[in-house]
Amino acid sequence: MIKRVIVMLLALLSVAHAEPPAAVQAEVNFLLGYVEGSGCAFYRNGTWHDSKEAQAHLRDKYQWLAARNLINTAEDFIERAAKQSSFTGRAYKVKCNGGPTITTNQWLRDELTLMRTDGHLKN
Repeated sequence: MIKRVIVMLLALLSVAHAEPPAAVQAEVNFLLGYVEGSGCAFYRNGTWHDSKEAQAHLRDKYQWLAARNLINTAEDFIERAAKQSSFTGRAYKVKCNGGPTITTNQWLRDELTLMRTDGHLKN
């Protein structure tokens, strides 16, 4: 009986720390690279940040969520890590090249759709 419980606990632990599927990791890494390379300004909790700071922040959130098995799709990454502050609930925003300020939610969803349509990411 004890052996059975130990085996079940070990199985649960291995599932709890599972990584997102490889295709999801590739899409998220594409989006993170897009953020960093964009040169856009990112608004988070009342302060503007450059694209490198934004990428680092989103990567940290992604890693935290992935370690808890909360990222199963690229849309999960956008919804749970890149849409809004986990602390204040305020939407993250982005402004590129003097253009309008839009939510990172829409900006990243648009880029994900474009990437999938154009096939920029090959498996």
